[in-house]
This record gives sequence, structure tokens and C-alpha cells, in this order.
Amino acid sequence: MNRKISLGVAAGLFAILVIYIVVLMGVVPPQDISSNASAQSLDTSRVTTSWNLSFLYQDKDVAEAEYNMLNKTVAQINQTFRPKFTDLTGADLREYIQREENFSKRMEILTVYASAQNSLDVSDAFFENLLSDVQNLSAKHNKAISFADVTLKSLPKNEWDRMFAEEQRLEMYRPYLEANYMRYADHRPANETQAALLADLANQLTKLDTYAQKLITNDVTQAGNITLGNGKERAINSQSYYEILFSDTDRNNRKKCYDKRYFHLFNESEVMESLYINKSKLDDRYARERNFSDAYQAMMFNYYLNATQIDEMNDVFKERRGDFDGYYDYRRAKLGLDNLTPYDLFLQLMNNPDERYDYTDALKDIEASLFGMDPAFRAIFAETATSNSIDVYPNPDHGKQPGGFTMSVYALKRPALIFLNYNGFINDKYALAHEMGHATNWYLREHSVDYLYCGGTAYEEEIPSTFSEELFVDYAVKNYDRDTAVAVLARQIDYYVNYFTLQTMITEFEHKAHQLISRKDNVSGSDLNQLWTSLDKEYRSQKIDYYPQSEPKWTYMSQIYFATDNYYTFNYALSKAIALSLFKKYQEDPEKFNKNYIAYLSAGTTMTPPEKLRRFFGLEINKKLFEDAMDIVKLRVNQLKELDKVGS
Repeated sequence: MNRKISLGVAAGLFAILVIYIVVLMGVVPPQDISSNASAQSLDTSRVTTSWNLSFLYQDKDVAEAEYNMLNKTVAQINQTFRPKFTDLTGADLREYIQREENFSKRMEILTVYASAQNSLDVSDAFFENLLSDVQNLSAKHNKAISFADVTLKSLPKNEWDRMFAEEQRLEMYRPYLEANYMRYADHRPANETQAALLADLANQLTKLDTYAQKLITNDVTQAGNITLGNGKERAINSQSYYEILFSDTDRNNRKKCYDKRYFHLFNESEVMESLYINKSKLDDRYARERNFSDAYQAMMFNYYLNATQIDEMNDVFKERRGDFDGYYDYRRAKLGLDNLTPYDLFLQLMNNPDERYDYTDALKDIEASLFGMDPAFRAIFAETATSNSIDVYPNPDHGKQPGGFTMSVYALKRPALIFLNYNGFINDKYALAHEMGHATNWYLREHSVDYLYCGGTAYEEEIPSTFSEELFVDYAVKNYDRDTAVAVLARQIDYYVNYFTLQTMITEFEHKAHQLISRKDNVSGSDLNQLWTSLDKEYRSQKIDYYPQSEPKWTYMSQIYFATDNYYTFNYALSKAIALSLFKKYQEDPEKFNKNYIAYLSAGTTMTPPEKLRRFFGLEINKKLFEDAMDIVKLRVNQLKELDKVGS
């Protein structure tokens, strides 16, 4: 998952950045990465398994001192540049952009530090407070520079032309200015008072996100204890829940585990409902203040998409949900069951589903899956794995968040920070491959273009991570023993189900929940559960005996609480559909694909996302893309059946 920290310059809300230099010069693989990379191989003796965040700040005191310094810098920026914006020149604008870029770099480092430490222990009071302070500082900064936001989004074309003519060196920032200011002329704050309001609303959303992650970690995913068939007590939390469902061959144990959280979540829905309603109202209010009809329209505009494209995606995946039926029949027969239930969908399809894989061995497999890629990929992989950049193992009893994500550290041009909860299952290999895809993308980008231009839409950011999953599956099917290869391929189809049904459904749930909340005064947790249930029935397979009510999974879906990436989860489906098309191109012509792919990843946002897909790969985001993705799903299901026949 992408939890990229990127403050942006002036805009403050993760604006899309465009790269002018690369448009003119073309993008090439960074030479310091690719050079002699063919000789690179992972030195397993140097593998690290925990974060060492001292490269950010030596200790808490240094971080706090930096916060205080940045607090003063905000006022200085305002005092220096506000007078200049009264009669703005091209030279003044260039100086302002450079000053903001420097501030943004420092803020990125501080935000990453506070967020990373908070992720390791959501209950650590110091880092909880520091993260809150940093969020407040971001809002303060956005208010302090609101004069620039109002002015630059209001300038007519002739004024832009004048400034570019005055200052030749401003030309390199033209697409950045286009993407962040000129494009938003119809969605600008009317004045500084409204800009300050927008900063406050954004800050409230950020704090709701932080609080939601704390509740999910400490309450929502902590369901209580069950007694296993062997008489042992087991606490059901974010780690043990999946451990039991993935590996316990005792079906009754899996049922107890599933039921414990199933009923627990109905209680939690009443708590999370209040938080989500507040977020929904803030989302839409923030969007309407910027002259969008709601947050959904704002998201589409930000992503260079339109609602028709997403509707087509949802329709295709609903219409073709039956393409998974052959897989469910296979799973039911493989498990020797008369019927499939939700707690039968997780168990690894191998002779020993409890088999665990050493983390270092998992790294070797992921590295091996990259051997058909440009050598730069293995070099980045090795550096990330050996630089205290990955926090590997779960620690839910001491406040470590569940799940996994990656945070960029563009300002320092070093490997990204990867957050895992590695248990050793096949799923954890997928998670590792996924997050390494993010890390590789960002490393290439930060070593190819200026910091200002290290940005992108969320679905673009998920393409390399979901593509990396395909590389791993391809390697596993070709190199693992048949039993393990079957398990890997089955798990890949499970992921297709997740991407093309659950993730699309979550975004549709969010959209309809926002609409429900906007027209109804007293929305309850039960209302949201019913909404989830009705949508779930449109996406899920008839081959599974679901409970009368769908589990209210929305309560622990961390993405729906994201502060600045509303409707995030559809990005997984869109990116996976694109990644499947890319993987097909990779198989057809690896050399040509690698040349285009490394340029695509290195470029950041040289052009609009649709233009970039057309230029490098000839792809369009339309119904055909999604139909092609489901065709590959059918091929994978048939491949699984054929693979299982070999040697049986």
C-alpha cells in the first residue's frame, strides 16, 4: 500500500506534479543505479529487519528542535513573500518556489519521522503528539502561504506570459505551475479567508485519519479470545486472525476465529460510524469549498479521470464475477467440502498450509523474480533490504499497526521505508513484492528528477507494486515444487478477487455512503452495514455460503479514513488491470518493455497519466482494459487447474 508522504509546494494537499525537464530531455535510467548492477546480488548477511530512523533525526530532541525551527520559518516565508505578491515578477515567483521546495523537503522528513514512529506504536504519547503538532504545522503553513494560492490561481493568461518572459529560468516550472495553479482556476479559494478555512478542514481530516488508525489497531481488530480445539486460548487480533484462517486445517477453529471478529465488528461499527460520518461531511465540504459538487468529483478531477471510466470498470467486474466460479469450485473440491463458507476462502491450498517461510528466503525469491527486469531493479532491491529500511515483524500487543505500506523519503534520495507485518505465509511474500514495487518506483524517480517533480496519482503509484506481484507469481509457478506453485497461483487468484471485487466495492461503498450521509440526518452503523451488504451481494460469488449479513468490513478498512486520498481503493483495481496488460507486454518483448517501463517509472508525472500510458505502452483506460483483465483471470484459473493435474 502506498502511504507516500508528499507535502507538495504551495498547494499543501498532495498535488499532482508535472516534470518539464524530462519532457524536453527524455528520461533515462539513473546511471549510478544501473551501472554494473548486473553483478549485484543480495548479501543475506547484511539483511536488516527493523527500522533505524536515526538517519532522519538522531533522537526526539533533535526532531522537536526541527519542528520549532520550521514553526518560525512559516512566519518568515509569509513576511518575505507576501509583499512581493502585490506586484509579482517572474524572478520573485521563482524565488518563492525554491523557498517552498526547501521547506517542503524539511517537512517531509519530519512528517515521515513522526508517522513512522507512530506506526510502530500508536499509543506512544510523544510521537502521537509530535504527529499532531506536525499536522497543525502543515495547516499553519498552508494558511501562511494562502496569499500565493489565491493569487496564482487567479492570474489571467497574459500575466503568466509576462512572468515567463521576464524570467527565463521560470520556464522549467511551467508544467508544475500548470498542474498546481492554472488547472485549478475554476476551483480556487475566493480569498485568504476561504483558503484558511480549507487549511483547517484539511487538518481536521488528517487528525481523523490518525485517530482512526489508532482505533483500528487498539480496538477494531482486537476481537477477544477463543478456545481452539486443542484447548488453548488464542487472542484474535490483526495478526492471529489471518494466521488461523491461512494455516489452521481444523475447520472449526477457523469458524471460531471468523465468527469472533464477525460479531465483534458489529459492535465496533457503532463507534466507527460516528468517525466516518464526520470524515464524509468534511470530505464533501472541503470539495464544495473548491467548487466541486462533492469529494468524488474532486478526486476524479485530481486523477485526470471521469466517472464513466470508473462506472465501466465496476460494471465489467460485476458482470464477470462468474469468471471466478471455476476457481471456487476448484477450492471447494481441493478442500473436500460440500460447500464453501467465508472462513474457507483463506486457507493456503497446500499439503502443509501452516508452512512458514524465512524472511531472508522470501527476499531471495523476490530478488530472483526480478532477473528478467533491468539490473537497476535488483540493485535497488538489495539496497532497500540491507539499509534498515524495512520493519519486518508484527508487534500488535505493543501498538504496532496492522497491514503494510511504504513511505517515500524523496528529500534524502534514499530507499523508501517499508512497513510490514511478516508472518512467513505466502501472502507475506506477496506483500513484500508489492511494497518493493513502490520502493523501486520511488528510488528511480528521486534519482532521475528534481524533488519538486516526485509525484503522481494514486493509481499510477500502485502499478509497479501490483506488477511486482505478477513477477513473483511467474517466478513461483516456474520454480517452486508443484504443491507450493499451486498454492501461490491460487493465492494470486484470491488477490484478483480482492482487487476486482472487494476493492472496487469499497470505493462504491464510500461514494454511496457519502451520498447517504449528505441526505440523511441520522445515519447509524447499522445503516452503513446494510449499505455494505447490499453492494457486497452485487460483487460476490453465488458459490459461497455467506452469512445472512455481510461482515461490516468497512470498520477496519484503513483506506476509507485516509485524509487526502478519498476513494483510494479503486486504485488497486485500476492499477492491477493496467499491470496485467503491462505484464503481457513484458512477456512478449522483455527488452522493449524494460526500456519503456524504467522510463515510465523514472519520469514521475512528465505528462498527464493518460498521456503517459499512451506514450510508453499504447494503453487507454476504457472498458477493453477491464475486459482484458478479466480474460487474464480466466486464463489464470485454467492455468491453476492444469498445474494441479501435473504429477497428480
